[in-house]
Amino acid sequence: MLILTTPSIEGKKITHYFGLVSGEAILGANIFKDLFAGIRDIVGGRSAAYEKELKQAKEIAIEEMKEQARTMNANAIIGVDLDYETIQVGQGGGMLMVSASGTAVTYEEA
Repeated sequence: MLILTTPSIEGKKITHYFGLVSGEAILGANIFKDLFAGIRDIVGGRSAAYEKELKQAKEIAIEEMKEQARTMNANAIIGVDLDYETIQVGQGGGMLMVSASGTAVTYEEA
């Protein structure tokens, strides 16, 4: 499955637009507590453990989006956008949501 942030596929003809597809992944509050408890993992202002969790959440969101496109018989997703949002839960608790969205299409393969 071809995944692009651009609104078209250079050199290819899009033959069918199926519509919006999306995927989401949410990191729970206890993940943040665990990550900050391991603060010694921070090197140069970056947390490898936190980055690993974000990467995994991004991959889950993209895979969900791809699964939706496959059920439509699409062979590409164009105009892909990734968003990261924080969700406040109660007092002091929070979650991070990673969402991926785009347009499922079929293009002619040469």
